[in-house]
Amino acid sequence: MTDTFTFTGRDGTAVTAYRWLPDGPPRGIVQLTHGMGEHALRYEALAGALTGRGFAVYAQDHRGHGATAGGPENHGVLGDDGWGQLVADIGVLSGLARAEHPGVPLVLLGHSMGSFAVQQHLVADGTPPDAVVLSGTAALDVMEQGLDLSGPLDLSSFNERFEQRTGFEWLSRDPAQVDAYVADARCGFGLDLPGSQAMFAAARPLAEVATLKPIPAGLPVYIVVGDQDPVNAGLQLVGPLTERYAAAGLEDVSLRIWPGARHEVFNETNRDEVVADLLAWLDRVVPAGNA
Repeated sequence: MTDTFTFTGRDGTAVTAYRWLPDGPPRGIVQLTHGMGEHALRYEALAGALTGRGFAVYAQDHRGHGATAGGPENHGVLGDDGWGQLVADIGVLSGLARAEHPGVPLVLLGHSMGSFAVQQHLVADGTPPDAVVLSGTAALDVMEQGLDLSGPLDLSSFNERFEQRTGFEWLSRDPAQVDAYVADARCGFGLDLPGSQAMFAAARPLAEVATLKPIPAGLPVYIVVGDQDPVNAGLQLVGPLTERYAAAGLEDVSLRIWPGARHEVFNETNRDEVVADLLAWLDRVVPAGNA
């Protein structure tokens, strides 16, 4: 069952969030951080798979997204210092989840824009997570070099080399998943100009290994991408990310590449296989005896 609640961001903004709890004490917490132009409730199926394996799951609708946005007129509008506050919201929700489940390991799972926010959260002040999953991710500063940031960030260019049935075929090979996304009034938009510029500006320091040094060397990181995802540009934007983490001394970085998969690996035609692989990794880094 989905439990909806609200927490207050550091700047006083009300942020809508969700929790899914397992039967019995949780062995771990997985905190989901969704992508651009979508919302946290799109991850209910993944949350169900995680609670079925004993994890408590938490997620927020980002500023300018889902219920936090308040209405379509606010879609993609992050507000004053919106990107910085969005990243800070991750830490606020982590603190709430940890307070509800003291001593339980916490895994941050960020998808796409959410993965970029998680990358930045890892070098911010605060308690680090116990493990990290980055899906549909890339080295954002390298991606920036091929984008025009003089206007609001538009997602349509990602579909250029795919079929043009809806304009969102780049998300998944599964037409039903694409159709559900298109039919969802809370999906399909980009970020406004201040938000997109702030997101990329905040990513530039991550190109420096020195910036990544605060990340604990033993932090397990699982990077999962499709090799047909335009966000990683034929995997060209994933290599720099893994190389930087290695150079910063991270000792447990796993890269899982799914052949043929597009951007949303958890909504792909082989999603059962993708989720099973994630669960196997979680079994390694958060043993079942934890509860």
